[in-house]
Amino acid sequence: MTDIPSKAEILKFISDNPTQTAKRDIAKAFGIKGAARIDLKRLLKELEDEGLLEKRKKTYRDPDRLPPVSVLLVGETTDDGDLTARPLEWEGEGPEPEIHVLLRNSDPALGPGDRILARLTLLEEDERVGDHQYDARLIRKIGTNPRRILGIFRKTAEGGRIVPIDKGADLEWLVPPGAIHGAKDGELIEAEQAGPRSRMGLPRARVVARLGDPTAPRAVSLIAIHQHGIPDAFPDRVVEEADGMKPAGLSGREDLREMPFVTIDPSDARDHDDACYVEADSAEDNRDGWVIWVAIADVAHYVQTGSALDREARKRGNSTYFPDRVVPMLPDRLSGDLCSLHEGVPRASIAVRMRITAQGHKIGHDFHRVLIRSVASLHYAEVQAAMDGQTNDRTGPLLEDVIKPLYGAYAALRSARQERQPLDLDLPERRIVLSEEGEVTSVNFRDRLDAHRLIEEFMILANVAAAETLIAKKSPLLFRVHEEPPAEKLEALRETAQAAGFTLAKGQVLRTRHLNDLLNAAAGTEQAELINMSTLRSMTQAYYSPVNFGHFGLALANYAHFTSPIRRYSDLIVHRALISSHKWGDDGLKEEDVERLEDTAAHISETERRSMMAERDTTDRYLAAYLSERVGSEFPGRISGVARFGAFVRLDETGADGLIPIRSLGREYFHHDREEMTLMGADSGVVITPGQRVMVKLVQAAPVTGGLELELITLEDKEMPGGGGSQGRKGGFKPGRKRPGTSPRRKLAKAKKKTAKTKRKVTRTRRS
Repeated sequence: MTDIPSKAEILKFISDNPTQTAKRDIAKAFGIKGAARIDLKRLLKELEDEGLLEKRKKTYRDPDRLPPVSVLLVGETTDDGDLTARPLEWEGEGPEPEIHVLLRNSDPALGPGDRILARLTLLEEDERVGDHQYDARLIRKIGTNPRRILGIFRKTAEGGRIVPIDKGADLEWLVPPGAIHGAKDGELIEAEQAGPRSRMGLPRARVVARLGDPTAPRAVSLIAIHQHGIPDAFPDRVVEEADGMKPAGLSGREDLREMPFVTIDPSDARDHDDACYVEADSAEDNRDGWVIWVAIADVAHYVQTGSALDREARKRGNSTYFPDRVVPMLPDRLSGDLCSLHEGVPRASIAVRMRITAQGHKIGHDFHRVLIRSVASLHYAEVQAAMDGQTNDRTGPLLEDVIKPLYGAYAALRSARQERQPLDLDLPERRIVLSEEGEVTSVNFRDRLDAHRLIEEFMILANVAAAETLIAKKSPLLFRVHEEPPAEKLEALRETAQAAGFTLAKGQVLRTRHLNDLLNAAAGTEQAELINMSTLRSMTQAYYSPVNFGHFGLALANYAHFTSPIRRYSDLIVHRALISSHKWGDDGLKEEDVERLEDTAAHISETERRSMMAERDTTDRYLAAYLSERVGSEFPGRISGVARFGAFVRLDETGADGLIPIRSLGREYFHHDREEMTLMGADSGVVITPGQRVMVKLVQAAPVTGGLELELITLEDKEMPGGGGSQGRKGGFKPGRKRPGTSPRRKLAKAKKKTAKTKRKVTRTRRS
């Protein structure tokens, strides 16, 4: 009779022979034949049920060890130059093992996000360095990242399903039993597409990360961070490098510590990277002029090209700001300490001294590497209150010698601004206020004070000075570029303006003053928001470039970002260029920076867009959470856009955007005219177009997706035919409303559609 091995003997064999894990391999190794195979099968099943073995098709393996051939996701390169990877099918109890990929000269180049099939070697204890447990040899490169899904996991009998959190994503994803990776029902998870569609027609996915309770306080920004792939944890090497930094001293710097610089920021500012000081110009040739000093934290002293800090800062591109947290470009040791111009603390800075006339024209500037000491960290509201006659203990002593000169210089710059005529959009900024628990307590619009505007004007002037200096010194740099609107977008804006009763000049070179004339004409009218939003939509998106194409929106020929190197990598490049061109030290722009300037520009333009989308999505989710307790309430708003599937409405109270689904407008057919941006009822003749005033009911608010579903109650103070709403009661055409198809343009469009329909019928007849 054949002896059946013990469970321990089976486990040891599988551990020692990871490539021989089929049942027949195990039977052969122990000489098990005939009826004894039934007992072996029973033992293997018991080991599987106990979680000590995992069955994979016809083989078994230890779940706490990786199979000898695995699919890996390539990660970052270590400081020693080793390429790391993580397994995509780890189901062990402990943390994922660390894998180093050993490349041969003949292997293709690999980078973060690549997927590879690799042969793994488990290292002995004495061969390991840190958590490095496996070496991997490339078999073949599979491809780049598959589609990623962020959603809520729902446990089912066949494994699970994922309900995506993206607005408009109606399709669920099926998760097979072996791809759940411990996810729990109702948990927020990150998954990736895996394999073909299931028999139910749903795409398959595997869970790759568990993110916790989606309803927990402060989970909203966490969702956006993962959804948009924003790096939110600094590698240990980067933190160690930052923690080892010491404050810069006076060596090689001008001492401006006695100059009364002040920082002016929001009351909840997380960092202070710019400080200002203004004094009257004593030069005889500039009567009533001003001297403006702007000092910016000298980040380049601490973050030098090629360092771990530099690589991580470039990777992030910029800081990302959420209502409850900030994902910084630099660790807190720098962003919140050494590079933050705290009150009363000496701080290394790069300062620009600018002379302006009484009319606000810059007549000279020069840059200095300095050490300053801010006399006060002020916020906008208290500075404005001081100028309005309400000083406090902080602003009172500074009013005459520090605060009033700031406003004097601002008055001069405001005159120059009016002459230059940069684009003057009126787009209120929302402010979401959270409780300590992370719940929304209020949503309002930020005040726009002269204190805000004067800092903005000083920063713009400093950015212009940086660009002009580096151009004059023939230094490479990154410009902030904003090109003029394309012709088709201008034509769309012109048509919108005409429909609203306004005029945008045509047949001449477009200047920002022409757009400002349109905005001023609409100011104070019911169409003001529509014209402002339409003008914004007609603009191209600003970006970074080593080639100067000017800044259309600011009406400036030369513009570069210099004033925020704590939170923008572009500004750090400009600081390095200033250091090199002034020969202030060896921590300036390196050949490596110059060689990859174009790639850096493209990369940080993309990270900026990524942050903007993440911040917008987070705002939408917070607004949906805030409004979720008011489902059923009615709100005034304005149509902000139309699509074939419905109309978008911006609510007056919060600025939140919601959708009126076309199915809720009634039983009649609504035709979508893309060119004229309208939805028109086939029976009633009701025309829905951007800019119209509406009253809507909140039907649904989904905090996880940020979506709001609305029901249209009134349009331009008139009830929808038959009452509108989801009941779909069909009403007649209301007197006084323009009947469809009466304008020449509509008649022409109708005739074209009819002709196209006839052609399709003829084509189908010929084919049949």
